[in-house]
Amino acid sequence: MKLAIVFPGQGSQSPGMLADLAQQHDVVEKTFGEASETLGFDLWDLAQNGSDDQLKQTEITQPLMFVSGMAVWRVWLEKNLPAPAFVAGHSLGEYAALTAAGVFSFPDAVGLVALRGKLMADAVAPGVGGMAALLGMDDAAVTAMCEELTTADGVVEAVNFNSPGQVVISGHVAALDNACTVARENGARKAMVLPVSVPNHSSLMAPVEAPLSQAIESAGPADAMLPVVQNAAASVPADKAALVASLKKHVISPVYWTDSVRYMAEQGVTAVVEMGPGKVLSGLCKRIDRSLQALPVDSPVTLQKAIDTLASEQA
Repeated sequence: MKLAIVFPGQGSQSPGMLADLAQQHDVVEKTFGEASETLGFDLWDLAQNGSDDQLKQTEITQPLMFVSGMAVWRVWLEKNLPAPAFVAGHSLGEYAALTAAGVFSFPDAVGLVALRGKLMADAVAPGVGGMAALLGMDDAAVTAMCEELTTADGVVEAVNFNSPGQVVISGHVAALDNACTVARENGARKAMVLPVSVPNHSSLMAPVEAPLSQAIESAGPADAMLPVVQNAAASVPADKAALVASLKKHVISPVYWTDSVRYMAEQGVTAVVEMGPGKVLSGLCKRIDRSLQALPVDSPVTLQKAIDTLASEQA
């Protein structure tokens, strides 16, 4: 059996997240406590008691989701559960995958993710940019449509290729609205603007690239101790230089999640464990390749189910 561990990005957060897991595993709250020392505010209190609106603020969501993924990873390690053949993360989740692989220390990664959230929040004024999800169109059709609709004043780009027939677009709000209308006219089953104020992974994030790249260098990335499947290439980089180069472009590069999952399956992966709140990636994995065991872990119940399932596969 080959196992992959994946980490979700923004959108899976909710008030009270990981509370049940923390009751049984002290390392969860300890992980949040370590992050809080770096951040200068109580992240666990926000995770438990913050409002939906607070948790949706990208400068909060990014450290919150990163730390959540790392807390579940530490539970996995404490229980001496099977090591993965690959790690990967969706969008922001790539930072958790890299940290799990030893590329960054936990405190350095918390700082990077917090900076990323702040830079992204500041890059585009509120109400100017956003994202939308299109269902029922193939990747090439969405990409071509966005290229045709983009103007100097209205950028719209295909940025997240999440599963067959599910693509997220990103850019200026008016251009997104127009793209949703055109997508419906062209047969999209659903086209909806997402509750996201930042045009993630689009060219509008260009102001973030240089300062974040400098911070990545300053963090002193190490060689990966586990194979990391990166979003932009949907494969494992040849060496540390290639890994770092891809990460520096990450904020303005598309997320090729469908291809990433297919790559891992082609390498013999049969089970994917999602570490962090929700089960978004587990659902996507099943849509990409129905032969994969997709196992979300964010509570004692889901943890035990993952343990039992993996044990039965090994038997």
